[in-house]
Amino acid sequence: MDWVKALHVLSIIAWMAGLLYLPRLFVYHADAPAGSAQSETFKVMERRLYRGIMTPAMVASWVFGLWLAFGFGLVDFSQGWMWLKAIFVIALTGMHGFYGRLRRDFAADRNTRSGKFYRAINEIPFVFAIIIVIAVIVKPF
Repeated sequence: MDWVKALHVLSIIAWMAGLLYLPRLFVYHADAPAGSAQSETFKVMERRLYRGIMTPAMVASWVFGLWLAFGFGLVDFSQGWMWLKAIFVIALTGMHGFYGRLRRDFAADRNTRSGKFYRAINEIPFVFAIIIVIAVIVKPF
């Protein structure tokens, strides 16, 4: 069980790193002229981050988390903190998908949003992570 916990935490760290870094790439990409060498470099960086790190880390986070919850019976779904965590993990997964759509827009030179928009959404995953960590560690209800 300790190995599964360790792998769960490591996969979450990798996933969160990607969720926090990808929008920063978008900030700079939004300012690069479409078709420029700089824009093409951002496309490669974004694709590799999303497909090579973020998505495998998200899948691993889910697999190890569900293994802990159901394989070892560590979760009591009658407690409210677990439902709060589940809601925000699902929300993080939704953010992941939204970032994927934004990445595809950049890849096709269809971005219509400003760097300011990407700066704003950059903070959302961290707010979700704060709520998840407090729910799991403090178990407020």
